[in-house]
Amino acid sequence: MILRKISLLLARADLFCLVDKAKWGYGTIKESMVKQKVRKFAYGSRLLAALVLSIVIVGGTAGLVRADQFDEQIRSLQEQNASNRQTANQLAVQASSYQDAVDRLSLQINSIRQAILDYQHQSDQLQQQIEVQQTELDREKKVLGQNIKTMYLEGQISTLEILAASKDLSEFVDKQQYRNSVQSKVKATYDKITELKLELQQKQREIQSLIKDQQAQQAQLDASLNQQNQLLSYTESQKAGYDSQIKANNSQIAALRAAQLAANNRLGGSVEPGDPGHGGYPAQWDRAPQDSLLDSWGMLNRECVSYTAWKVFEAYGYMPYWGGVGNANQWPANAQAAGIPTGSTPKVGSVAISMGGAFGHSMWVEAVNGNIIRVSQYNFDLAGHYSEMTVNGSGFIYIYFGQ
Repeated sequence: MILRKISLLLARADLFCLVDKAKWGYGTIKESMVKQKVRKFAYGSRLLAALVLSIVIVGGTAGLVRADQFDEQIRSLQEQNASNRQTANQLAVQASSYQDAVDRLSLQINSIRQAILDYQHQSDQLQQQIEVQQTELDREKKVLGQNIKTMYLEGQISTLEILAASKDLSEFVDKQQYRNSVQSKVKATYDKITELKLELQQKQREIQSLIKDQQAQQAQLDASLNQQNQLLSYTESQKAGYDSQIKANNSQIAALRAAQLAANNRLGGSVEPGDPGHGGYPAQWDRAPQDSLLDSWGMLNRECVSYTAWKVFEAYGYMPYWGGVGNANQWPANAQAAGIPTGSTPKVGSVAISMGGAFGHSMWVEAVNGNIIRVSQYNFDLAGHYSEMTVNGSGFIYIYFGQ
C-alpha cells in the first residue's frame, strides 16, 4: 500500500514538473504538494519522508538542468561569436596583407607595362629611321648606278685616248680626278650604308631583347598577382562565412532576448525610472557598458541578477557565488541546493523571481501591500537600465536570503 502511494506521489511530482513550463508558480505549487503529501503520510516511515525529500531535490535539479541547457545554448552562441570574431579578425589581417601584395604587384606590372610601351615606341621610331635610311639608300644606289655605268663606259677608253680627247692637260687631269672621286664616293657611300644598317639593326635587337625581358617579368608578376588574388578571394570568402555565422548567432540571441522582453512586459505593472542613485548599485558596474564587466559573483554588469546579487550582499553581508551561472530562472534551484528558503509569499528584502521567458527575471522587493509589491530592478527593458515597478506579486518565486 505504501509503495503504491509512493508511486502515485512520484507520478504527481512528474506531472508538476511538466506544468512548470506553462505556469509561473511552479516552485510554490510543487513545494505545497510535497508538504501535503508529507503530512498525509507522516505516519508511514522515515523512508517515505526521505523519498519525498528526494523528489524535491530531483525536481529542483531538473529545473536547474533545463536552465543550464538554455544558458549553455546562449553561452555556446556567445563563445562561437567570440571565436569567430577572433578568426575573422585574423583573416582580415591576412586579407589586408594579401591586398597590400596585390597592390604592390599591380604597381610593378603597370610600371613594366609602361616600360614595354616605351621600348616599343623606341623600336617603332628605329624602324621608321631604318625605313627612311633605306629609302635614302635606294636613292643613292640609283645615283651610284648611273655613275658606275658612266665610269664603266669611260673605263673602256684608255688613258692615251682620254689624253688625246682632251683639249689640254688640265682637262685631262679634271677627268681623271672625277673618276677617282666617283670611285671614292662609291666606297664611302657603301660603307656609310653598311654602318648605318648595322647600327640600326643592333639597336633594334637591343630593344627587342629589353621588350622580351620586360614581358617575362610581367608574366611572372601576373602569375604572382593571380596567386595573391586567389588567396585574397579565399580569405575574404572565409571571413564572410564567419561574419555570416556571427550574424546568425546574434539573430538567435536577439530573438531569445526579444522573447524575454515580451515575457517581462506581460508582468504588467507600472514601470518608472525610480531612484536616481540606482539603488546603490556600484558606479564601476553601473557606468560601464552593459555586459562589459563581471561583478563580484561572476555575473555580467547591469543585468537583473547582478543587481539583486548586490542588493543581497548589501542587505545581509553575503551572497553565494554560483559560478557565474546568472540566469534568473536558475536562482530558485540554486537557492534550494544551497539551503536558502524559497516561497510564494512576498517579503521586503527578498528576491522575487519571474520564471517567464528564456532567462527569467529577478527583482529586489522594496515594499509589500498584500499581493501588490514595489520592486527595484535592472534590465527589465533588456537594455541594461535601472527601474522601479509596482506589480502584482502573485505567481513569483521568492528567495529569502535573510532567513
